[in-house]
Amino acid sequence: MVTATPATPVPTAKPVDTRGLANQVIGETKICAVTQTELIYRGYEIADLAEKATFEGVAYLVLIGNKPTDAELAAFSNEVKGMRSVQKTVIDQLAAVVRAAPTAHPMSLLRTGVSILGHHDAECESNAPDAELRKSKRLLAQIPTLIGAIQRTIENKPVLEPDASLGHAANLMWMMTGKKPSELEARIMDVSLILYAEHDFNASTFTCRCIASTESDMHSAVCGGIGALKGPLHGGANEMAMEMLKDLDKDCAGGKMTTDAWMQRAFAEKRKLMGFGHRVYKNGDHRAGILRRWGLKLAEQMGPSGKKWFDMGDEVQAIMLRDKNIHPNVDFPCGMTYFIMGIPVPQYTPIFVAARITGWCAHIMEQHQNNRIIRPLAEYQGAMNLKW
Repeated sequence: MVTATPATPVPTAKPVDTRGLANQVIGETKICAVTQTELIYRGYEIADLAEKATFEGVAYLVLIGNKPTDAELAAFSNEVKGMRSVQKTVIDQLAAVVRAAPTAHPMSLLRTGVSILGHHDAECESNAPDAELRKSKRLLAQIPTLIGAIQRTIENKPVLEPDASLGHAANLMWMMTGKKPSELEARIMDVSLILYAEHDFNASTFTCRCIASTESDMHSAVCGGIGALKGPLHGGANEMAMEMLKDLDKDCAGGKMTTDAWMQRAFAEKRKLMGFGHRVYKNGDHRAGILRRWGLKLAEQMGPSGKKWFDMGDEVQAIMLRDKNIHPNVDFPCGMTYFIMGIPVPQYTPIFVAARITGWCAHIMEQHQNNRIIRPLAEYQGAMNLKW
C-alpha cells in the first residue's frame, strides 16, 4: 500500500494594489523617462539640464523634440517673447471673474483664463500638428501673463505689460510682483521651471492625454490638466509644505517648542505633512536636492531672515527620514525657495503650470499624432440582477 504524500500548499500571492493605476504601464512616450535614479527629457538628464540649459532651451527640447542650436534657440525665444501679450478683452474678462470671486483659488482662475484664451484663439479647434505647435508656444508665452494679471488684480494693482528685455523666468516674476528679479533670483526661477517642466504620465498629464484622446482641442485638455494639478496631492503640495513650515515657525517661536517635539505632535495627530514621499521615487526625488542647493544660495545671501527657513526645513527633513524613512520631493524645497523670493504662496501652483505647460502640450501633440481613445475597464464590485 502506497501512502500519498500530502500536496505542499501553494503560497497565496499577495494581491497587488492597482488603485490609481499604481505600477501599471498604460502607454508609450518619447518625451520623458522617470526612473529611481534619473529623470530624462528627450534623452537629457535633469541634473545636466538644470546646470547647463535655460528653461527656454528645455521648452524647445520638450515641444519640438531635439536640442536647439544657438540660432534656433534665439529664434524660438524671440518668437515666444512676441506672443506674451494678451488681448485686453481677455484680461478684462479674467479680471472681472477675479473681482466677482475674491475667494477663488488662483488655479481655478487660471483655468478660467486658459478657457477664455481658447475662445479668442483662431486655431483653437484645429488639431493639425503645425497649429498645435503654434498654440503650444502661445500658451507657453501667455500663461505667465495670465498669472500676473490674476495676482495683480487680487492685490488691486494695475496689470503689467510683459517686459521683452527679460527672459521667461524673470518676466514671470515681474508680471506677478512688479519687481525685476536679481540675476540669482531669475536663475533660481529658471531652474525650478526646468525641474517642473515634465514628468511622464503624472495625474495632470494623463488627464490631458485622456481629453486629447477623445480628439478634443488643446485648450480643453490644458484646462483639464490645470484642474488635476490644483489638487494638494499633486501640484498643490508646494503651497501646503510652506504653510506647514509657517505653522512650525509660529509654534516654535521663542523656544516654546522644539522642531522635534512639533513633528512628534504632528505624527501623533496624523497630520499630513506635504512635500514628502513620491509614488515613483522610493529613494528620494533627485530634483529636490537640485532646487534646495539653488534656494540655499539665495538664503545665505539674504542672511538670517532667509536662512532660518532652510535650517528649519533641514531639521524637518532629517526627522522625516529618521522616523518615517520618507524623503522630500521637489515641492518641499520649492515652498521655501519661492517664499524667500517674495512670491505669494497661492501662486506656487500656477507657477507649476507655467513650467508644466511644455510637458502637457508635448503629450497632447504626441497623443493626437498616434491616437486611440483612452478607455480602461473597471472591475465591478456591486450587486447583480436586482429586480426593479
